[in-house]
Amino acid sequence: MPKAPHHHVYVIELDEAVLKDKIFITANPARHPELSCLYVGMTGLTPAKRFKNHQAGHKSNKYVRKFGKQLLPSLYEYYNPMTYPRALAKEKELAEELRAQGYAVWQH
Repeated sequence: MPKAPHHHVYVIELDEAVLKDKIFITANPARHPELSCLYVGMTGLTPAKRFKNHQAGHKSNKYVRKFGKQLLPSLYEYYNPMTYPRALAKEKELAEELRAQGYAVWQH
């Protein structure tokens, strides 16, 4: 019997201090200055647990560890849960959609 889908995409708002990072800025040349800086990821955990792991330094992204402010469920919750292959694809799609809207986005 196949497992129920349990993977999630998630979006974390980053503090604007991340804009001092040249690599982050270079990845977001079309950033709209009034929109938030974001991190988009995917996980087999709940988004809340994954965010706590980032903050604790466990398999964390440097931008989330240093600049992570809060989860933004309104940008992702309606996609979840999903299968691993779908979450992997949706992570990239969501990052691209948000970047196209003018958000500064990091996705890895």
